[in-house]
Amino acid sequence: MALGLDHALGRGFDILDEEECLSLLSEESLGRVAVSVGAIPAVFPVNYHCEGGAIYFRTGQGTKLAAALRSAVVAFEIDRADAQSHQGWSVLAVGVAREVREEAVRQSVEAQLQPWAPGERSHLIRIWPDFVSGRRIGSGDSIGERLSS
Repeated sequence: MALGLDHALGRGFDILDEEECLSLLSEESLGRVAVSVGAIPAVFPVNYHCEGGAIYFRTGQGTKLAAALRSAVVAFEIDRADAQSHQGWSVLAVGVAREVREEAVRQSVEAQLQPWAPGERSHLIRIWPDFVSGRRIGSGDSIGERLSS
């Protein structure tokens, strides 16, 4: 982790390593997938499951499925923030989205992943991240404690 610290304000900034980013991805269940529609970025909330370094989500017909069927590069982001304490973190994963067709994988992952939104979501999409990065901002004391432990 890299540390930035604004001593006057008592705030710190961490760059998270890949291992911590993957750990945070595996602990959460709601994120956003960003796809390109023509030259316009579109961002959609999805509930997801992370397993073996891959990110999985279910979708129906539409923009996200179209991106996966053309093996598009997508961005996936999760975060957590506390506006009162001005602390939080975010993780970004970038990779190719593809529809999962292997029945064994579908059965294993779908057992862990039930759609939150109503409607048919019969397509399972997998993102294999080629790039993962993360940031954490918080008080200098709390970041210093994490670095020393």
